[in-house]
Amino acid sequence: MDIETFRRYGHEFVDWIADYLRDIERFPVLSPLKPGEVRSRLPEDPPETAEPMDRIFADFREIILPGIAHWQHPGWHAYFPANNSPASILAEMLTAGLGTQAMIWRTSPAAAELEDLVLEWLRRMLGLPAGFGGTIQDTASTATLCALISARERATGFESNERGLRRPLVVYASAEAHSSIEKGVKIAGYGRENLRLIKTDADFAIIPAEIEAAVAADIAAGFQPACVVATLGTTSSSAVDPLRAVGEIASGRGLWLHVDAAYAGTAALCPENRSILDGAEFADSFVFNPHKWMLTNFDCSAYFVKDPGALVRSFEIRPEYLKTGADPFVKNYRDWGIQLGRRFRALKLWFVIRAYGVEGLRALVREHQRLARLFKGWVEAAPDFELLAPVPFGLVCFRWNDGRRNEEALNAANAALLERINASGKVFLTHTVLGGKFTLRMVIGQRTTEERHVRTAWDVIRSAAGEIAGA
Repeated sequence: MDIETFRRYGHEFVDWIADYLRDIERFPVLSPLKPGEVRSRLPEDPPETAEPMDRIFADFREIILPGIAHWQHPGWHAYFPANNSPASILAEMLTAGLGTQAMIWRTSPAAAELEDLVLEWLRRMLGLPAGFGGTIQDTASTATLCALISARERATGFESNERGLRRPLVVYASAEAHSSIEKGVKIAGYGRENLRLIKTDADFAIIPAEIEAAVAADIAAGFQPACVVATLGTTSSSAVDPLRAVGEIASGRGLWLHVDAAYAGTAALCPENRSILDGAEFADSFVFNPHKWMLTNFDCSAYFVKDPGALVRSFEIRPEYLKTGADPFVKNYRDWGIQLGRRFRALKLWFVIRAYGVEGLRALVREHQRLARLFKGWVEAAPDFELLAPVPFGLVCFRWNDGRRNEEALNAANAALLERINASGKVFLTHTVLGGKFTLRMVIGQRTTEERHVRTAWDVIRSAAGEIAGA
């Protein structure tokens, strides 16, 4: 493709994206296709000769697009948000055009120094302790794995990278902690048997006394405690672990404290939400995802550490072919994580912060929290619905309960209700299980979601419940 042809299609694609963002509500939130339908329309063999872009783009619109779940739809209330924004999209286009591989400072000084800057901006924006150093990982799962490896190395005096683990190390996390903790424990060599899932209280937050008891029992049994994970905004219910109490235990026992704030960390942009960070000075590492609630398209995960030297010592490898004369004076982010090759993710984060400003981002968070409180009020006022967890951020956990069914029947009825809600095409919710109860999760965090969309969702939910009640 020559440059002028590229220019023509580039304009056409940007126009298509702009129309898509403008008209996204005309699509069903979820794809209605059945498994295998997309694959069945695609050829088995690759083309032997070049195909025209008109045909490729037509196939995108006619075959691929019907199989897309529209995460940017204002009726997206599932999982947690994965927002984009016009500013972030434009920056991503520039990133793709530059084709930068930002593995070390020398391969793109601007990429390294901009990453250093925007992570310091984020640290200040959230109110994290001074001195924390930051880097951008792809996802919170990767950041958590980095934390677990760093914790492993510190617990073994940085010997396990050289000799492997010589004695069992133990990790502690809430029973409501994200699945990436378990995956990271396996990958980092702790072994799943050495992950202790700690009991939670009535609000689904970890119980500090249970951590202390588990640590004491492990020490008595000859195990070495290494790391504890505190979650600020659990996936199931957005519960907030008591960071200060957990941090005091970690500090007293010499444990690495990793804070997983992947979803709710963005809430700390607003000073009124910063109580969740009380005790952050005890943290050894902290992660949150701008690609969830901060309008920066996937993937972009901000990872902070109290001691960057411990992180670098855990991951640094210096082959001759990567050494440069600038190394003593710069940050080579390939040593701050698992990947050697690194995308220029800082550019889109820089665009977003500048395009919206801190106050603009705060306004978005506050509006979503207002809408969540509004929806919570509707649930509490409805005689046939009940709230199942506190609502500190933008997630409302609830269920339908007409008072005429036992728990088993209620779980089945709410599972059926969820299917009816999502079949509407207007909204998409997901579920969890809290205290044995099948729970509907209504997440309000999409950039384009307005009050009218939340009211539509409530109407859909009420209507679907009425259909089940009358069946």
